[in-house]
Amino acid sequence: MARGKLHRQATLWFAALCASYIALAYFAAPEFWSFRILHDGLKPPALITTTPQGILGDPINVGMVGTEADLLGAFTAAGWNRADGLSLKSSLEIGESVLLDRSYRDAPVSTLLLDGRPQDIAFEKPVGNSPDTRHHIRLWLTFALGPDGRPTWYGAASFDRGVGVSHDTGEITHHIAPDIDAERDQVIRDLTAAGRVLSVETVPGIGLTKTGRNGGGDPYFTDGKVMVAVLAPRK
Repeated sequence: MARGKLHRQATLWFAALCASYIALAYFAAPEFWSFRILHDGLKPPALITTTPQGILGDPINVGMVGTEADLLGAFTAAGWNRADGLSLKSSLEIGESVLLDRSYRDAPVSTLLLDGRPQDIAFEKPVGNSPDTRHHIRLWLTFALGPDGRPTWYGAASFDRGVGVSHDTGEITHHIAPDIDAERDQVIRDLTAAGRVLSVETVPGIGLTKTGRNGGGDPYFTDGKVMVAVLAPRK
């Protein structure tokens, strides 16, 4: 009887601890950041994304010229997968795949905003079995047209090196590798090797940054340039 009582108490304490963590990491901390940013009137610099709470996220380091069909054709040819939309179902699936080391090649990515808009499309290429580590890029459709009249997309590419908790809110998230230029170059290299790039131009981005921090509090460094690829039209 005493053992059963202790077991019930331990279960209740564990449930209370989990509830407290969820309340703090997913409600209280995000609200704190939203209030602080709104109160201070902070605005993100151009070409830097933010989290939904307004925390600075990954910088724009890739550009693409092409239609959505051109993007899909290029990334598919390069061995990348289109990421699922973020939902309760896909969130549970990615959690299960990471914990059990199961494949989920089109796992979702978290939401980042550019000029207040969430990414329009995202692609990823897992490293290993589960999406614990993966190459990935978020892309936003812009109003600018490329030299051939096709749409221009801005992209934020980074490498997920593992799952952990956000340094800012405590939410469960992926942590990125600090060298985001290496991931930018990987994206362009993969698309070029697949024969889907007509030309590449390097343009100014956020500028040289040695001590950047993204929405999860992860450090990054970059030369601050954006590599813009003109994609081959999908046949």
